[in-house]
Amino acid sequence: MARIKPQALLNQSKKKKGPSRISISTIVVCNLVVAVVVLSLVTTYRHWSQRSRNTLETQSQRFGDTNAVSEQKSYDLPGYADINTSKGLITVELFKDVSPEAVDRFLDLCQKDHFKGMPFHRVIKNYLVQAGHSQSSIPVDEWTSKGKLRGRLNTSPKHEAFMLGTPKNKGNNKDFELLITTAPIPDLNDQLIVFGRVLKGEDVVQEIEEVDTDEHYQPKSQIGIISVILKREL
Repeated sequence: MARIKPQALLNQSKKKKGPSRISISTIVVCNLVVAVVVLSLVTTYRHWSQRSRNTLETQSQRFGDTNAVSEQKSYDLPGYADINTSKGLITVELFKDVSPEAVDRFLDLCQKDHFKGMPFHRVIKNYLVQAGHSQSSIPVDEWTSKGKLRGRLNTSPKHEAFMLGTPKNKGNNKDFELLITTAPIPDLNDQLIVFGRVLKGEDVVQEIEEVDTDEHYQPKSQIGIISVILKREL
């Protein structure tokens, strides 16, 4: 067997232990791959960022459009009503912004002639006149007891004289009643929703107030609402 010279063995050992060199083409390919990945990530980020901005702008525009429609609807609703009674005409202003739900119910019922022929079934002098198709669920004691304290309690501006309201506990349209105060009524926020005020016809309200009543504050003669006409302006 032929002997391998020591110098040849040393050269072979150096070749095995030396690190392998990476070619230039491999480096270029790796750099291209990295660049493609980075570019893809940047493009994806820009796409989703733009999509998020578009979504926010769309939602903001829809919200603005909804508010505009709501404001336009509120503006288009009638703000006044002529209540024609057997004693004369009463013109009222409706509080569309303060009591929108009560005003909406009132307007809807007016279009259905709900108030046509509605009698004034309760008249309490120096307090209120009340119209409805059924007896009020608020006992007379509730009104009169408040009146006894009128001089000692602070009255709410909402319950001054000649304010138009309806009882809070009347939950359905069938029992929707109308009340017109004839004096400041204290501490009735828990029972009364005020949604308007009398502009013209205070003398008519006072004439209704002066009718003769029985011990239950029911008028002895028939007094009622003939019709209600809605108006957008006076």
